Amino acid sequence: MANALVIVESPAKAKTIAGYLGDGFVVESSIGHVRDLPRNAAEVPKAYKGESWARIGIDVDNGFKPLYVENSDKKDHIRHLRALLKDADELFLATDEDREGEAIAWHLLEVLSPTVPVKRMVFHEITKSAIQAAIDQPRELDRRMVDAQEARRMLDRLYGYEVSPVLWKKVMPQLSAGRVQSVATRVVVQRERERMAFVSAGYWDITGSFVASEGEAREFSASLATIDGARVASGRDFGDDGALKRDDVTVLDQAGAGVLVADLDGVSYEVRSRESKPYRRRPAAPFITSTFQQEAGRKLGMSSAMAMRAAQGLYEKGFITYMRTDSTTLSGTALSAARAMVKERYGDSFLPDAPRHYTKKSKNAQEAHEAIRPAGDRFQLPADVAKQVPQSEARAYELVWKRTVASQMTDCTGDTVQLRLGAASAGGRDVVFNATGTVITHRGFREVYEEDIDAGARPNAEDDERRLPPLEEGDGARNVSMEADGHETQPPSRFTEASLVKKLEELGVGRPSTYASIIGTIQDRGYVWKKGSALVPSFTAFSVVNVLEGHFPNLVDYAFTARMEDDLDKIAGGSEESVPWLERFYFGEGDGGEPGLKEKVSTRLADIDARAVNTIPLGMAEDGEPVVARVGRYGPYVQKGTNGEAGDNATASIPDDIPPDELDLEKALEYLAIPKDGRVLGQDPETGLDIFAKAGRFGPFVQVGSHDEQDDKPKTASLFQTMTLERVTFEDALQLLSLPRTVGADPADDEVITVQNGRYGPYLKKGTDSRSLENEEQLLTVTLEECLTILAQPKRRRGQGAPKPPLRDMGEDPETSKPMVVKDGRWGPYVTDGETNASLRKGDTVEELTVERASELLAERRAKGPSKKKARKKKAAKKSAKKKATKKKAAKKKAAKNPDPAPDDD
Repeated sequence: MANALVIVESPAKAKTIAGYLGDGFVVESSIGHVRDLPRNAAEVPKAYKGESWARIGIDVDNGFKPLYVENSDKKDHIRHLRALLKDADELFLATDEDREGEAIAWHLLEVLSPTVPVKRMVFHEITKSAIQAAIDQPRELDRRMVDAQEARRMLDRLYGYEVSPVLWKKVMPQLSAGRVQSVATRVVVQRERERMAFVSAGYWDITGSFVASEGEAREFSASLATIDGARVASGRDFGDDGALKRDDVTVLDQAGAGVLVADLDGVSYEVRSRESKPYRRRPAAPFITSTFQQEAGRKLGMSSAMAMRAAQGLYEKGFITYMRTDSTTLSGTALSAARAMVKERYGDSFLPDAPRHYTKKSKNAQEAHEAIRPAGDRFQLPADVAKQVPQSEARAYELVWKRTVASQMTDCTGDTVQLRLGAASAGGRDVVFNATGTVITHRGFREVYEEDIDAGARPNAEDDERRLPPLEEGDGARNVSMEADGHETQPPSRFTEASLVKKLEELGVGRPSTYASIIGTIQDRGYVWKKGSALVPSFTAFSVVNVLEGHFPNLVDYAFTARMEDDLDKIAGGSEESVPWLERFYFGEGDGGEPGLKEKVSTRLADIDARAVNTIPLGMAEDGEPVVARVGRYGPYVQKGTNGEAGDNATASIPDDIPPDELDLEKALEYLAIPKDGRVLGQDPETGLDIFAKAGRFGPFVQVGSHDEQDDKPKTASLFQTMTLERVTFEDALQLLSLPRTVGADPADDEVITVQNGRYGPYLKKGTDSRSLENEEQLLTVTLEECLTILAQPKRRRGQGAPKPPLRDMGEDPETSKPMVVKDGRWGPYVTDGETNASLRKGDTVEELTVERASELLAERRAKGPSKKKARKKKAAKKSAKKKATKKKAAKKKAAKNPDPAPDDD
């Protein structure tokens, strides 16, 4: 092989593979997709500008023919790939072995138009042996997989481009709908609805500490199980409406529990039964994409996006197998490696007689891959990998290593014993207490790894190792202490990223490989925000889901969305054709069948009551007026009354950081009680108009008069950061309204000096010269002499003054190992590692920010690339450098044509 060009997807992967292939191969990356449907009108080629379908990029009336354009940021790179191909005698397309990777390979083929032989090279781990095997055993491009990916892409484009405008008209501009993101949003909204409808119920239980009457004096605890044969109610016996779901249980209240504790003082207990049964727990299967994301969230505090970034890095460096997989299968090589590791590190007693094989149970299995596991025929130890990768990748590798090794270890075994202690209370009631204990005799896989459970899930009491005394039926026991505890039933827990991934997988919605981007999208669109690790839907999300559920129910129906995934699988498998399937989805079944997307969008718009879909009822005020929450053009607000005559309505903005389930009738009435016209502070001495202190969209401010009292716009002034709406005084307001303030004239040239508040904070100004002030209070106190002193100092760039101390030291970033701190910035608190800055988001607080959340915010900022300001600077610098190089080249050319005359010889 003289010269082969190998194209992979990422530069990191290219670097690793190039090291394995050596001479005779040029390995380059495509840097992801090179073509796509046009993102906007500017990307539509001139030849198609007049076409009615060009906006969408799909000619729906001509066999759903897509219009592909080269990505604008990849044009130079495509030229580079074409240049490399000219020197090659063979082309290997080595993109990922899934539908997305297959599509990228096809697009490369279309764009590069190679005249040399082309081979499809696939592998699921980046090791020397795997890469060599892929070179030796290439295959053809799988057009069926490309068709499935293409159908998915067009489906998503049609869904988004047709449904999103409905949301713009009926909710607010700039919203978006998506085949999977809208369903994911509905899942989160539905959970919040359940929380809003939840009615808490109270109940009490009794727990006692006991010892055997004779023999061993070790204490053990037991809980009250039955009273007169009826089971004592626990939280699971109540419905979400606060009512009991069954009538064969006894509910203890505080008084009843107190009386029973008193009646049981000093009574004798007898073991009425002892039940013993074997305890056995089996290891969890090796990771697939979704279970990896869930466990990374539970154990490492990583978001789905962070987990996938870490896995991507490990895969590209050759440490784990391909991370987008639905398969729990381990190859023969992997089984041997895992079993060898178990034997070597834990001994024969932890090694099963035969390898364990796992059957994948998740819906919509895609292409057959291995599970996520350490790469190679001998697994590298976590400690060795940690020396070669960032901390986040090291933690992710350890998780994968432990899960894989544990999957090939023996069961955890032991014995579980349940004792039932009976007694008669002084009041004549028969009571039974239950005590459960488990003794582990062989830890098995738990020596390495144990799967976590989601927040809010009920742990299995049998899994807690606890040894009970050797009591038998008929033996006596005495009570040492007894305590009654009150409880309130809790609403269903909000989804975390990990539990949302699990729910989407259960529903068969989306693909595990897309879950991270879906969760990122619904946050970026403002449909969901984080409160700690919990995902909270916005009020806008309620409106969007109301529109889709009420008028396009199929589009957010879980079963319908899962069936679409099944259909895409059929297209990939060859049992379904993409074009007829897209026709049914877009144009409908015909002959009285289910209407298509086009008809639904065009005919149902008039049926949507914008007011109804943007309304959440909260209850009735004491005067009988309804109180609702609504989503308006400028955000959510509460309203009392109807849209009748003036005076019937009262509205108040809803703060950004309140979750929907915390907005009840009482809180809404609190917001409505705040005077809309603000608090009157006094009368303006100049105009005689009232001065109000008001809350506005951009913060608290003071205002002279109302709009009705004057022709011009009322004069306003924002409160200083040190002021509050409740404490601002009439004198404060007069000072604020006096700004900008003329301090005086410079004696040297008679030019006026003023002080004012600006976009970047307080400053003084003299002509075109300006200087920042240290704080807002100086606007009211700085003197002419002080202004002259400040102006006499050299002008410093903003931020070159004494640095402010950080608000909080967060420690080391687990992803980059850089120190993180939280600082106070112009637009509020932000986290920084010295290179990347990320503002705290809605729901984040300086006090409650975790290391994992700070790292996540920085990682998301890095993933989005440099800020627009930095990008502009970089572009300007590049342009300047290019201009200088051109001038230098022209000067050299001129010098070559007109050389200087040779100096005279002396």
